[in-house]
Amino acid sequence: MPQASPAAETMDGLYRRQRFIYDATRRYYLLGRDRLIAELGPPDGGSVLEIGCGTARNLILAARRYPAAKFYGLDVSEAMLRTARASIRRSGVEGRIALAAGDATAFDANELFGVRGFDRIFISYTLSMIPAWREVVRQASSLVAPGGALLIVDFGEFARYPAILRRAQRAWLARFSVTPIPDLEAQLKELAGQIGFAATMIGFMADIRFRRG
Repeated sequence: MPQASPAAETMDGLYRRQRFIYDATRRYYLLGRDRLIAELGPPDGGSVLEIGCGTARNLILAARRYPAAKFYGLDVSEAMLRTARASIRRSGVEGRIALAAGDATAFDANELFGVRGFDRIFISYTLSMIPAWREVVRQASSLVAPGGALLIVDFGEFARYPAILRRAQRAWLARFSVTPIPDLEAQLKELAGQIGFAATMIGFMADIRFRRG
């Protein structure tokens, strides 16, 4: 069996027990997930990849909303993927979601899924857990099919919060290896220009849609 990467070991350690209560506890502050799913709009017969799919909560909801599309999920944590596979088996959409373990900064979609490009790729509250988040965006953008889109939602900086609440929120997130990225909206838009995508805000926080022409 191949040795797990340091990132995989870290995430497995973080989620080995937490995965059982992850969805129940995150519903109160991962507020942009459902709006992102509503914005996906994949074409009939299209392909959708979630990078950092975790428990597959988003993939299951998206598969139910878009029954004509095929869904794929990538996560570095095998512990989370065990929970995801069990959830998918219970969901009634098992035949339409494929999962694989991989590093979001460098993975071979054709090798893992037999797919060279995706009509939609989305990343939900994952970038702020990955120091090399720009490489994740670059990797994802390279896999967007012509006319497709990359959608991203992540934490803002809580600038409108009172200072004491802002510190409390950051301290809470740090317990789960989450570090909000400064000026993420501006950084994503700049990165979109560098990689030849058009970037559009679709909501609050850092909700951005990258479009390939």
